[in-house]
Amino acid sequence: MAHLRHIQACNSHDAAAFWPFAVNGRPVGYVRPAFADRVAGLSDAFRLGREGGAPLLDLLPTEREARTRAVAEVVSALADEGLVPPLRGEDFPVVTQWGQPELLRLDRAAVPGFGVRGFGLHVNGYVPGPEGGIEMWVGRRARDRGVAPGKLDNMVAGGQPAGLTLTENLVKEAREEAGLDPALARRAQPVGAITYVFDTVAGLRRDTLFCYDLALSRDVIPRNTDGEVEGFELWPLHRVADSVRTTDDWKFNVNLVIIDFLIRHGRLTPDDEPDYMELVRGLRSAD
Repeated sequence: MAHLRHIQACNSHDAAAFWPFAVNGRPVGYVRPAFADRVAGLSDAFRLGREGGAPLLDLLPTEREARTRAVAEVVSALADEGLVPPLRGEDFPVVTQWGQPELLRLDRAAVPGFGVRGFGLHVNGYVPGPEGGIEMWVGRRARDRGVAPGKLDNMVAGGQPAGLTLTENLVKEAREEAGLDPALARRAQPVGAITYVFDTVAGLRRDTLFCYDLALSRDVIPRNTDGEVEGFELWPLHRVADSVRTTDDWKFNVNLVIIDFLIRHGRLTPDDEPDYMELVRGLRSAD
């Protein structure tokens, strides 16, 4: 259960507590009933209806720009009322699935409130050693962060904003969070994605994290430039693994990224991990 508890913590929600949120009848998210009632009361762009006998909140405008404007007006009012967290000024794309057309843009703070898919990327920065040894760069989040202050983190991680490709965002985040130049950042290898769904005070988090591995030489020292990380340390992989297994020192979703890394690099195996199959399924089992 040591590793599995992290996956279980990121996949805990009551589906019955939410109504579907749709865009012109296309389901894209989930909202709490009281939230849906308030949204529909703030704007004629939203309608409370029923689909197959079940209630849902539907966004009516047919043009992407009109949808974005209507939602922005509602979200601003919701933030003033304290029904969504303070706005971030960073829009996320709203899509039915990754790679599908963007239906609208939504301030990052309101993504859980509407229960739409949120996307991000995490980079495992590591130093390969002789005879298969691995060391990993570990960041400690600044104490003033709104999420997981002071917790341990990947070398690079960030949400995926609208208007950028994953590679463009990777280059941006790598420069801001670790001081890496673009040519080095582009060497990061995409190695898959992790999904999870869990209930929060702000709503339903339905996240997809695109994972990257970046092998670094020992003379590359990450240096934070945007204030999100207070410092980096280079840890042997066995120390990283023990920390994830025995503590809650890591930002909640980073535990999953590290578990995935350990599995892919043969440091968690079916012989030594009784929950191996549950871990493998759990990393990608969410909606």
